Amino acid sequence: MSADADAAAVATMRAISQGSFGGPEVLREVRCQVPEPGPNELLVRVHAAGLNPTDWKHRAREAFLGEPPFVLGWDVSGVVETVGTGVTLFGPGDEVFGMLPYPYGAGAHAEYVTAPARAFASKPSRIDHVQAAALPLAALTAWQALVDTARVGPGHRVLIHAAAGGVGHLAVQIAKARGAYVIGTASGDNDGFLRRLGCDEVIDYRKVDFAEAVSGVDIVLDAVGGDYRARSLRTLRRGGVLVSLQPYGKRELSAEADRFGVRGEVMIVESDHAGMNAIADLVRADRLRATIAGTYPLADAAEAHLRGETGRTAGKLVLLVR
Repeated sequence: MSADADAAAVATMRAISQGSFGGPEVLREVRCQVPEPGPNELLVRVHAAGLNPTDWKHRAREAFLGEPPFVLGWDVSGVVETVGTGVTLFGPGDEVFGMLPYPYGAGAHAEYVTAPARAFASKPSRIDHVQAAALPLAALTAWQALVDTARVGPGHRVLIHAAAGGVGHLAVQIAKARGAYVIGTASGDNDGFLRRLGCDEVIDYRKVDFAEAVSGVDIVLDAVGGDYRARSLRTLRRGGVLVSLQPYGKRELSAEADRFGVRGEVMIVESDHAGMNAIADLVRADRLRATIAGTYPLADAAEAHLRGETGRTAGKLVLLVR
């Protein structure tokens, strides 16, 4: 096939788009133009794309992205197709994985995507694209919360809420890799799963009030929100820190934390080249691995959303794009 014919063959691509807010039924497979990489950008041929709760939250109602139509997805693993002017880190044919700039860089649920080169890291050869696509957003969230914000280190006692979830089960592994003692809250069904990941204690939130059972911790990672914030502050030692992943109420949290002599932080994940390289290093050292709760063809994105919204998946869901 000629070069011109090749170009014509990839001029359009499949993507999952939505024209309105609503349930999973608003998701549609469409054909759209393959994007062109700008300066300092990569065009990546997507092999697999991860799903996260932020996907169904954005699908259901306006959040950061404004009005539809748009293509969701921030987690991607694939192969560099072409590079824009100024890119020196990667070249065509390189396997990469990363998180598109959150929140406005969505678009991973498609056959091709463009993003800044430094949103990516080299995919470790020991894992496939499905495993790599499951990691970026959730692992970066855990890394930025525990390492960059809370400065977790050897001997720290860390309480992780929703420890069996996408962020939680990776946060358990990151905290253990940093030498921490880890306590996780989850349903009792996930006790064995979390202990295999490294949890030193597992609290069944359906049977035990964690605020009564836990005290003197250095760090709380809260992906639940609601009354978990205020209750978690009581579990911290003076000088400890709570990192909330719910993007609201920073002023109220700080004021309440001051009453307990602790620090309260509200965090939103950021695209992070150094963080992605740190995650890749943990993968290469066999210290970090995503649990894959299920995989779905790109065309079945609505079904994946429906399952994800149940909140009962341990680990990550991934779309198979190629």
